[in-house]
Amino acid sequence: MLIWWYKYLNNYSNNISYISFRAIFSLLTAFFINLFIGPYFIKFFRKIQQYQIIRKNGPKNHYTKNNTPTIGGLFIIISIVVSTILYCDLSNNYVWYVISVLLSYGLIGYLDDYKKIKYNNSWGLTPFCKYFLLSIVALGIIYTMYNDSEKVISTQLIIPFFKKNIEINYLHIFLSYFVIVGTSNAVNLTDGLDGLAIMPVILLACGFTLISLLSIDIKNSNYLNVDYIQNSNELVVLCTAIIGSGLGFLWFNSYPAKIFMGDIGSLSLGGCLGTMAILLHQELLLIIMGGVFVFETISVILQIISFKIRKKRIFKMAPIHHHYEMKGILEPIIVVRFWIISLILLLISLISLKVC
Repeated sequence: MLIWWYKYLNNYSNNISYISFRAIFSLLTAFFINLFIGPYFIKFFRKIQQYQIIRKNGPKNHYTKNNTPTIGGLFIIISIVVSTILYCDLSNNYVWYVISVLLSYGLIGYLDDYKKIKYNNSWGLTPFCKYFLLSIVALGIIYTMYNDSEKVISTQLIIPFFKKNIEINYLHIFLSYFVIVGTSNAVNLTDGLDGLAIMPVILLACGFTLISLLSIDIKNSNYLNVDYIQNSNELVVLCTAIIGSGLGFLWFNSYPAKIFMGDIGSLSLGGCLGTMAILLHQELLLIIMGGVFVFETISVILQIISFKIRKKRIFKMAPIHHHYEMKGILEPIIVVRFWIISLILLLISLISLKVC
């Protein structure tokens, strides 16, 4: 919005139109918004008793978290949207695709959280209802992107570590669907310990910030394993808003957490990161960068398959972070080690952008 005012009034410093200026201020604005409104949200949610519902078959040490407020993802979404409106060029379609998924998945997540709190159980929406709603939004966004006159979606798949693209034609529709819905649910599964999910989200946003910057430079895109995407510049500002908002939320979500993001936060953040991966043509790189989310999801799938077929569990409990809890590893240690793994995976992903 500020960039529109600058173009219209021409009274601001030229710095307002620079990506670096807007990206930094977007990060700081989102961070300080969360830092300011966080205590009010926590106090308000305590007052109306919007507490986290702990699953009965979960680790016993989680029962002490019953009085911790949830739905903290609400102020994550607020800070991201405010920063985006302030510093992004809102005529850029890429911004609206990501924000649409953020808000839509946030609403679905809120319905899920609300049902859990209302009926005092950990079930929320039925799996069918949840996946149906997530799928409708994902397919609607994908359809819109495919019909965009700016050709925002590429049917060529970039292979990490190899400067090679594979044409997959209409299979890309199915890939895009699984990227958006799958990433959303993967972040949701990972959000089980204090601060566990938000740091990998921040690191993913950092990776997409760099890729967005590289994508708008035709020389870099030819040299590196990224596509030249002319209008991806505004994703830089949006990514830094996610980083700032995530850091602001982590201020309250670090161990011992004063608030949880809930499904409203995990579903929305996962969905918008999946959408960014599609817009930047880095669907496979997302699997490496978001490896922690992938491991968590695979652990759940393997646990279900093993129990269905062999009537035995592979892990003491799934997702896998609960397995380590059951083995007696302290929660803060598990969380920090998962953060370290996320950082290492991010660095490996960045190496893949450089092709010999």
